[in-house]
Amino acid sequence: MTTHQTAPTRFAEVDGTAYAYRRFGAAGGTPLLMLQHFRGNLDNWDPALTDALAADREIILVDYPGVSSSTGQPAHTVAETARQIIAFTDALGLTQVDLLGFSLGGFVAQDIALVRPHLVRRLILAGTGPKGAPGMHGWRQDIADHARADEPGGEDLLYIFFAHTETSQAKGVEFLGRFLQRDQDRDAPSSLAARDAQYDAVLEWGVPDHAALQRLTGIRSPTLILQGDDDLMIPTKASHLMAGLIPDARIRIYPDAAHAFLFQYPGEVAKDIAAFLA
Repeated sequence: MTTHQTAPTRFAEVDGTAYAYRRFGAAGGTPLLMLQHFRGNLDNWDPALTDALAADREIILVDYPGVSSSTGQPAHTVAETARQIIAFTDALGLTQVDLLGFSLGGFVAQDIALVRPHLVRRLILAGTGPKGAPGMHGWRQDIADHARADEPGGEDLLYIFFAHTETSQAKGVEFLGRFLQRDQDRDAPSSLAARDAQYDAVLEWGVPDHAALQRLTGIRSPTLILQGDDDLMIPTKASHLMAGLIPDARIRIYPDAAHAFLFQYPGEVAKDIAAFLA
């Protein structure tokens, strides 16, 4: 069976833009489309998470236009990114997906669920927050410095993604070993232009706007909100805010974890997602 490590990179053409994607897992049923974090590409997912999810369903990973192996121009707003991903689903002939958005991908997933509601059967928002909420207008300086480094390395990922405890950092080191395992057909790193465009999108999404929070009441897909208990990048309280505003939402908070709790607890997170999707 094809796995995270062996799935070939394919390309879907939309209006002259080639979207790089990988598709693997158990065919049949509703596929799970996974949208990546700031600067993330196909190889930045944890294979321990994606392979566990792929045991029961088909998984689709994709690079946004202008990011890593996808061609085209990177979007400077979340709304534009959402339209790009909707065009990608149209190109693959997908009439319904389950949608998982992590971090920036969670911003995009919220917009997709609002502007193309019939596309999203179930919605999973991981390590993310709502448009206009308090504490969402960019990142604190130390996090921004590590996240926006010209050539981020393992130390940067450990700092922004994992809690600053011995136990969480040790799990982070294990994750670094897993996500670097693929040695064939690795995705290209994302460019500095993509970094800057995506940070524009992060900042625009986070401009304080109390009225924008009411958008969440329009999400009709059953929603699962997942978060670490001490996210240094997107405040954990933002997940509780989303859970209170999205009509059919449930929330799960993981202990001793920060932004990348889903790479710290890949087995548990996969089980929680599988139970929700079933």
